[in-house]
Amino acid sequence: MDMIRFEHVTKTFGGGKRVLDDVSYSIRKGEIFTIVGPSGTGKSVSLKHMIRLMTPTSGRVWVGDDCASEASGRDLSRIRSRFGYLFQSAALLAWMDVEDNVALPLREKTSLSEAEISKKVAAALEAVGLAGEGRALPADLSGGMQKRAGLARAIVTEPEIVLYDEPTSGLDPVTSRRIDALIAELSSRLGITSVVVTHDLHSALSISTRIALLGGGKVLSIDTPGEFVRSQLPQAKAFLEAQYITKRGAWEAGAR
Repeated sequence: MDMIRFEHVTKTFGGGKRVLDDVSYSIRKGEIFTIVGPSGTGKSVSLKHMIRLMTPTSGRVWVGDDCASEASGRDLSRIRSRFGYLFQSAALLAWMDVEDNVALPLREKTSLSEAEISKKVAAALEAVGLAGEGRALPADLSGGMQKRAGLARAIVTEPEIVLYDEPTSGLDPVTSRRIDALIAELSSRLGITSVVVTHDLHSALSISTRIALLGGGKVLSIDTPGEFVRSQLPQAKAFLEAQYITKRGAWEAGAR
């Protein structure tokens, strides 16, 4: 079953700059679909189209049976309610503690009581390994803990789909691998469909079901991790060589 589908999506900005050029692909229910490619090739723009923060110049974006790119009003709100979003910077509000940051979408979008909200917030913090950190302010947390708090906020509404924009950006390698493990575990345990945008190929190869390589506004390839490391595409080989990735590793067998 397809959760998200791009049909001939083109996005052109002012001055005629074409960031997405007749892009078509689908993302299956429950998979971890990762989008990689050089800067400026439309990775984050693709995420924004999925929740209609941007609208295609032409083409359509589908979420399940709903055409998200043409939705408005209550239909658009209903479609967006299926998503959680982890921003690159975590985007925590500095004047709120962790619990209030995580509770924010529940208070804004639901009619739950404070007791019910507290229960859901505690469960989300437990899921990301931040039990006991609810009263801390964002400034008191490490970068990795801030990302985990942002992820707790993304999953507290129990979304079907979570979008991750550079989830390991700015983190040290050890913390990055912990975030990878958390994404994979939440996907498996909660059945979430995950869409990840990243420059971190170690992350992409470790957690992905499939990897889409973007370049020049086009989808150059969609491969399993094992297929990606064996790719003969010059753009894929350049990405792998730049991050010192060889064909040895769990991804060689295509295993997550």
